[in-house]
Amino acid sequence: MKIALIQQHATKNKQDNVKRGIEAFKRAAEQGAELVCYAELAFEPFFPQHSARGSQTHLAETIPGPTTEKFQQLAQEYKIVTILNLFEKEGEFTYDTSPVIDADGTLLGKTRMVHIPDYENFRERCYYTPGDLGAGVFDTAVGKVGIAICYDRHYPEYMRSLAIKGAELVSIPQAGAVGEWTDGLYQAEMQVAAFQNGYFTALCNRVGKEEKLEFSGESFVCDPDGKVIASAGFGTDEILMCEVDLSAVKESHVHKLFLQDRRPELYNDWI
Repeated sequence: MKIALIQQHATKNKQDNVKRGIEAFKRAAEQGAELVCYAELAFEPFFPQHSARGSQTHLAETIPGPTTEKFQQLAQEYKIVTILNLFEKEGEFTYDTSPVIDADGTLLGKTRMVHIPDYENFRERCYYTPGDLGAGVFDTAVGKVGIAICYDRHYPEYMRSLAIKGAELVSIPQAGAVGEWTDGLYQAEMQVAAFQNGYFTALCNRVGKEEKLEFSGESFVCDPDGKVIASAGFGTDEILMCEVDLSAVKESHVHKLFLQDRRPELYNDWI
């Protein structure tokens, strides 16, 4: 299966951001993509670099809504599974949300970011309500795909729950800035998650200089052995294409050893 990670910058012009995202989708389709993934808030400036007060629903959109509808049409036309990341509103609440669209254009569901950070330039609690939909794994046309939105990837419990639910590939929409990670830790964390949980990890990061942050890009894919098998450039708008063989999941150490030897009846007493 060919996957495509769309690594692109975002401006304050949402219409232009979506247009470029659609153009990238079509280029990925021409290269044989069967799964297309986008970065965190791919079509918006990164709102949480600024603190905010009060409701932010005027910045958000519903799911389903105008953006998901555009990509549902594309997914159906090109027969490509698509994972977006949008600033969602539902009633008075707003969320960091990834809708999952199947290859026939069906909106299979969505995952909302569960763990919400709050520190300098990442004032996300001003914008996002903690997710209430759990750790999503979706049975798509290309396989079982899990979602871990940005900060959620730091929680081993969350990443393990995706494995227990049968994820074969985990998409990680990311907003990672220059200087956040050193000495290869940025990749190493997802290499370990892939190895410990026996699935592919596909982290798609945004790029571009914004008012307070510069996003680094460097999107990458890891296999279930924890090896980086594809990576994108620093700060570049590009499409990272990667061939993955999901049969490797069943051959991983996790599925041959680790999961069957778990002792979940003990774990709650240890935490």
